[in-house]
Amino acid sequence: MTHATTPDYADATQWRGTTIVAVRKGGRLVLAGDGQVSIGPTVMKGNARKVRRLSGGQVVAGFAGATADAFALFERLEAKLEQYPAQLARACVELAKDWRTDRYLRRLEAMLVVGDKEETYLLTGAGDVLEPEDGVVAVGSGGNFALSAARALYDYEEDPEIIARKAMAIAARICVYTNENLTVEILGEE
Repeated sequence: MTHATTPDYADATQWRGTTIVAVRKGGRLVLAGDGQVSIGPTVMKGNARKVRRLSGGQVVAGFAGATADAFALFERLEAKLEQYPAQLARACVELAKDWRTDRYLRRLEAMLVVGDKEETYLLTGAGDVLEPEDGVVAVGSGGNFALSAARALYDYEEDPEIIARKAMAIAARICVYTNENLTVEILGEE
């Protein structure tokens, strides 16, 4: 006999959801994120905003992971961007160093995708600051689905917004922790 278990809402490992994809092409960066937040088998919210503008709108960032942890990291990143204006790479490296070495930050469970008009980075608590080599990066429970779809579309579609939206739609059809309620931010030439 199997017993249904009640989700432990305080256990961050049970929080699932999020797909974030970034597509850079033709002088534009498109960052898209879904809106679903799940705890165990339960959808708790369908319209969360996991993609935001930072640094006076010059930087976009999206997160996968625990929401409170991501907001703490957004605040730290914003401070680093103020400390190192117009130096996204340096701000990201400094945040990653703090994240890896600071006792409080080390416990944060999230991943960030961050970009400006020229650069895109993936940041992790392991100290990683990775720049995608092909203009596409994705994280979260549906990240690999969105990444695969975006890479498949990249050579056939010129508009990075269309690529991002189609990739997110594909991820939402495959990943039960991803929905089609998107937040999309765009930087660069129109």
